[in-house]
Amino acid sequence: MRIRHLAVIAAAAALATACSSSSSGTTSGTGATAGSPVKIELLSIAQPTDTVPSNLQTLMTGFAKTHPGSTFTITYIPQDQLDQKLQLLAAQNALPAMFYAPNSPAAQAEMAKNGQALNIQQTLTQLGDLDKLNPTAAKIMQQQQGGQVFALPFELNIEGFWYNKKIFADNGVTPPSTWDDLTRIAAQLQAKGIQPFAASGIQGWPLTRLVSGYLFREQGPDALQKVVDGQAKLTDAAYVKAAQAVADWGAKGYFGKGFASLDYQPAEDVFLQGKSAMFYMGSWATGDFTDPAKNKIGGDDNVGFFPLPTVAGGSGSIDQTPMNAGLPIMFSAKKYNPAIGEWLKYVVDNYGDTALKDKGVISGFVVTDQPANLPSTTQTVLNQIKATTVPLQWFEAPLTAKAGSVSTKNAASLVNGSQSPQAFMSSVQDAQNG
Repeated sequence: MRIRHLAVIAAAAALATACSSSSSGTTSGTGATAGSPVKIELLSIAQPTDTVPSNLQTLMTGFAKTHPGSTFTITYIPQDQLDQKLQLLAAQNALPAMFYAPNSPAAQAEMAKNGQALNIQQTLTQLGDLDKLNPTAAKIMQQQQGGQVFALPFELNIEGFWYNKKIFADNGVTPPSTWDDLTRIAAQLQAKGIQPFAASGIQGWPLTRLVSGYLFREQGPDALQKVVDGQAKLTDAAYVKAAQAVADWGAKGYFGKGFASLDYQPAEDVFLQGKSAMFYMGSWATGDFTDPAKNKIGGDDNVGFFPLPTVAGGSGSIDQTPMNAGLPIMFSAKKYNPAIGEWLKYVVDNYGDTALKDKGVISGFVVTDQPANLPSTTQTVLNQIKATTVPLQWFEAPLTAKAGSVSTKNAASLVNGSQSPQAFMSSVQDAQNG
């Protein structure tokens, strides 16, 4: 269930093997017949104008042409409230037709095990559409969800540092190759009154990604898996050192004032309004980089990328890239019926092309009509995916749901200095143990 050395080149073969068998749990559905209109509600952590919801709304417009009366509505909920809301709705048998999956892979697997989430792998096999999933994205889902696909991967992301090219050029700095170089650049920018990094303290995970990034570069790609396997502890000196490295940036003010109270979009706005030089984030953000309403720093062409720098003496390498399928979306097993099956098929058939054409975003679906001219950041993502030899997890991915929750909730405290690196790692390790 854990992502180890997921080799991209082996993903297609692995998916073919995994998909040759099936398990119980697919809901055949009752109610609306094929051809009937559907009323789809999405419980979403993204606003209606964000990439995934807006693409789905575009698809519903097309779907409704052959299914008149079909509608798509979005119920927004902050990401830090998602898990609690899903638990409440599941207990009431009131999950909507579509919903963002829980924040941790462990919780996603639990929803699948409990029969609350539709078995996407079996359903798409029945619909003849399983080959529309990108094999790498599907393999990531399988690793997270017990060997089957129970969620749709609307993203296929790399992660790293996005930077304002003009700020770098104006201040005579170039993308760093080592962690020490990156820290030196941050200090240089800070001295000139330029905030080095933008990050969301409310979300927490944009900060813990930096902790795991340091770990992967110093300890190697199995650093977190060793914790899960009992071969190491987060309280070991080498692991606390990673938390200390990020806490040091916070102590020097590199994340700016008030980062602990910033949610995701306001933090991204700090970068896209030119108020910070760098932004560690996944490539899902490229949809906003190409949006002139959001990007105020000169458009997509002024956004550069560099991967996690290496750590001196570390065993990790630059071709090992944090990679994920984003927070996927599940379908309610209880709400599923033949009409919703037609909507599911329509989404899987069309989302990859729509996301790439309209937003410049790479999704977890096969693209059949790639645009001739891609935005520069999109091409950068494609190049980085190609250059990746070992996709890496993120900090919370292999941990228990409880440990992941403690990690994201305490991340801002680590960075603003109200919790020591030792105390932060101890709290997460204690949650992992319990």
